[in-house]
Amino acid sequence: MDPGFPIRLILAPLLTCGVTYLLISWLVSCYAPKILDLPNTRSLHTTPTPRTGGIGLIVSILLGWWLFSAALPLALWLGVALLAIISLADDRINLSIWLRLFTHILVGIGFSLLFLLNGQHWLIAIAIGLVIVWMINLYNFMDGSDGLAGGMALIGFGFYGVAALLANDHEFALVNFCIVGAASAFLRFNFHPAQIFMGDVGAIPLGFMAAALGLMGWMKGLWVLWFPVLVFSFFIVDATVTLIKRFFRGKKIWQAHREHYYQRIIQSGLGHRNMALIGYLMMLLTGGSAIWAASYDLITLNWLTVMWGGAYLIIMLAFDRSQRYSLDKLQNDRK
Repeated sequence: MDPGFPIRLILAPLLTCGVTYLLISWLVSCYAPKILDLPNTRSLHTTPTPRTGGIGLIVSILLGWWLFSAALPLALWLGVALLAIISLADDRINLSIWLRLFTHILVGIGFSLLFLLNGQHWLIAIAIGLVIVWMINLYNFMDGSDGLAGGMALIGFGFYGVAALLANDHEFALVNFCIVGAASAFLRFNFHPAQIFMGDVGAIPLGFMAAALGLMGWMKGLWVLWFPVLVFSFFIVDATVTLIKRFFRGKKIWQAHREHYYQRIIQSGLGHRNMALIGYLMMLLTGGSAIWAASYDLITLNWLTVMWGGAYLIIMLAFDRSQRYSLDKLQNDRK
């Protein structure tokens, strides 16, 4: 075992945390160029807010990986960089949805084909690539509340890092803890009331990293495939169920909206801060239970996944019913 690894595991996240803090401090200052997220009928904020926080986040992560010589495939480096560049351009000038989707597909299938399957089994590569594309976009969909996406990055990649440590893969743990360090500094400015948003330039690459690193850990034998699904299930379930419901109601699934469960909870009066804290608790419970189950056999983890699926279903049905009851009561009171 390399005796330098434990020190690197401490220094790497500290570096990304410090660099992120400095960069975002500058980005929220009056001297930095502003790309503002202006309030509209679909947003949950009421004042123009910079959406460039992802620049500090992604630059710091890439810098940490480079300085500490993270052993990562070229496809991951290129994918993160390309997604960040395209997303920053979209934040600035609103690129065509088809150009953005083409880039997401190119990165997702490219990573799957070049790294995961080494150019073989291209039909499987396309299927896995489309899963990566969905993760890229659902992370962005869930970035609509103060502190939520940043907290998911801190907790989700934190569990990736802990699982890698438990499997004695310090190199892969370092990769994930770099993201944790950057996310912790970002949250200093993004927790309610947010001074800055991460924007597409942060959310899109984070979604890609969540999928890519989850698949890499699986291929390394660090965890079973259901582990990353459980860790990021809070985002996966909300975004997927909401998309399916909108599809069957005949709505345009690519349009921005306020129908995600976390958005509806905020609008019900709970607020950004409480929603973030509830989200953190759910992330800790699902991720913690996944870490616990990882020491058992695959059957145990499969049952745990089914149990959490049932819990999410009960919570969503209860919330839907509560909202229908409140709406019916309001309508009856008006009569």
